[in-house]
Amino acid sequence: MRKRSIKDAPWYPMAVALCIAVVFYIILSHIGSVLMGIGTFIRFFRPVIFGCILAYIINPLSKLFKRKVFKRIKTENKSNLLSTTMTFIVVIAFLVFMMIVLIPQLAESAQTFSNNFDEYYESLNIMLNKVSIGGLKLDIKSIVGSSENAMLYVADFIGENMNKILDYSANAGKNIADWLIAFILSIYLLAEKGRIKAGLSRLLKALFSNEKYMKIVSFLRKSDDIFNRYIAFNLIDSLIIGSLNAIFMGVLGMEYTGLVSFVVGITNIIPTIGPIFGAVIGAFVLLMVKPTNALIFIIFTLILQTLDAYIIKPRLFGNSLGVSGLWVLVGIVVGGNMFGIVGILLAIPLIAIIDLIYNTYLLPWLENRRIGI
Repeated sequence: MRKRSIKDAPWYPMAVALCIAVVFYIILSHIGSVLMGIGTFIRFFRPVIFGCILAYIINPLSKLFKRKVFKRIKTENKSNLLSTTMTFIVVIAFLVFMMIVLIPQLAESAQTFSNNFDEYYESLNIMLNKVSIGGLKLDIKSIVGSSENAMLYVADFIGENMNKILDYSANAGKNIADWLIAFILSIYLLAEKGRIKAGLSRLLKALFSNEKYMKIVSFLRKSDDIFNRYIAFNLIDSLIIGSLNAIFMGVLGMEYTGLVSFVVGITNIIPTIGPIFGAVIGAFVLLMVKPTNALIFIIFTLILQTLDAYIIKPRLFGNSLGVSGLWVLVGIVVGGNMFGIVGILLAIPLIAIIDLIYNTYLLPWLENRRIGI
C-alpha cells in the first residue's frame, strides 16, 4: 500500500492556492519596490544581459553558416568557431556599411539644413500661414520674429538646459560602452554555446526526472522557435518597409532618402508605436525642407503601414505565433508601462509563450485533475 503524503491531504490544494494568493498580493502591493529591484538588477548586469540578447539574436545566422557552409567539417568545436567567426565578420561588415552610407549623409544633411535654415524657416512659416485653427492663423514670425531670432531661441534653450544635455550625453556614452562590452561578450557566448548548452542540460537532468526533463526541453524548444520566428520575420518585415520607403522617396526625388528610410525601417521593429515614431521623425525632417514632401510622405506612410498590417505581416507571420490581436495589444500596453521599449519589443513573443503555457500545459492539467486522471 502506497504511503500517503502531505500532497494527498484534502486541504493541500487550498493551502497552496492560499499561499500563492498571499505572495501575489504582497508582490502587487509592493510592485514599485519589485520593479525598482528588477531595474537595479538589470543595471548591474546590463552588459551581460545585452550580450546574451545579442548572442541570441545573432545565433540563427551562426547556425545557418554551420548548417550550410561548414557542414562538411566533422569537428564540433572547429565548426562552431568557424561559423561564429563568419557570423561576426558579416555583422561587423554590415554595421560598417551602414555607417559608411548613413554618417556622410547625416553630416551632409546637417550642413545643408544649417546653410538653408532661412529658406526652410520661410517655407515653414508660409505653410503654417495657410493653416487656421478656429479661425486663428499660425504665424511663427509674429511669435519668434526673424530666423536669426529663432536661432537665438534655440541657442538660449541649449544654454538653459546644458546640464540636462550633458547628462543625456553621458548616459548615451555609457550606453554605447555597455553595448560595446555586450558585443564582445556575445562573441564569447556564441563561441562557448555548446559548452553552455551541455552544462544547462546536465543541470536540468540532475534537478528533474527524465519525464519532467523532456517536458522542460520541449517547452524551451517551442519558446526558442517562437522567439526565432518573431525576430527573423520582424527583421525581414522592417527591411521590406525600409526598402519600399526608400524606393518611393527615390522615385519622387525627395531629400534625405537614405536617412529617413533607415529611421522608418528601424522604428518599424517596435510593434504598434514604432511606425508612428518613424512617420513623425521623417515628416519633421521633410517639413523643414519642403512641406509638400512631408504631407506626401505621411500619406504614403499611412498606405504603407496599412499594406504592412494586412498583407505583408500576415504573409510573413501567418498564424505561426497564434496570438489574438486583443492579447497582443494588452501585452504591448502592459509591457510598455512596466519595462518601456524593451517591454513593447518583447510583448508579442512573451504573450505567445504565455498562450503556449496556458493551452498546452495549464489547461490540460486542470482538465485532467477535474476528471481524476
